[in-house]
This record gives sequence, structure tokens and C-alpha cells, in this order.
Amino acid sequence: MDLAEKVVNKMMDGDAFSKWLGIKVLDISKGYCQLQMQVRKEMTNGFFIAHGGICYSLADSALAFAANSDGTQSLSIETSITYKKKVNNGDTLTATAKEITKEEKTAIYHIKIENQDKIEVGKFKGKVFRTNKEWFPNN
Repeated sequence: MDLAEKVVNKMMDGDAFSKWLGIKVLDISKGYCQLQMQVRKEMTNGFFIAHGGICYSLADSALAFAANSDGTQSLSIETSITYKKKVNNGDTLTATAKEITKEEKTAIYHIKIENQDKIEVGKFKGKVFRTNKEWFPNN
């Protein structure tokens, strides 16, 4: 198991919310993460479409996993999302996070969210603060 997988496994162990969302890790490597989940009825709003927080939360988890994948504990400090299409109950969403820039103390990631038909339903941008703490300091 490489470092990125080890970090994400440790993060997921304590991440009750990502587990509630039903997130599955499809791919993880340094600076990259791909997650998938299915929208359930209890995730819909009064318009009978997915609550905006669902796409946001999926993308936020992808950001967290990609940003921490190099073994350095990183925390989001600025995020934004653009919703491009509605998301329905039963849709399968895939979020793909890619590192755009990484400096000593900050890094920026872009996350694309697509439905099961490969239609982009959202774009998320996240900036993280890179701490000086390692996930596994003795390795």
C-alpha cells in the first residue's frame, strides 16, 4: 500500500460523514483523488433534487483526500462551487480532484463532479493550508 492509500484509509476510518454519504474511493495518488457516491432520497431538498450540500460535500471530501495524499496534514481554507446541472435522486456522482499548484504552505485543487452519463454537474475549487504535521511521522 502506498502512502496516498494509507493516508486516505486512515482519514476514512474517522470520517463518519463520508461514510454516511456512501463515498467509495475509486483512485488515489499523490495530488489526485477520484470518489464516487449515489444520491439517495434523504439527500434531496424541497425541489426533489439533490441538496446542493451533497455535491459540495463529495467535492470537499475529494479535496481533503487529494490534499493529504502526500502525507502532510492539510486543511481547507477557501472553497467555492459552481452548480452546472441538477442532480436527481438515484444519480451516481463521480468527483475527480487534481492538484493545480502546491507551495510550501498552500495548495490549490480543482474538482470536477460528473453524473453517471459523464455530464459535468459541478465544478469545485479548493485552497488548503499545508501544516507541518505528517500523517505518519515515523515512516
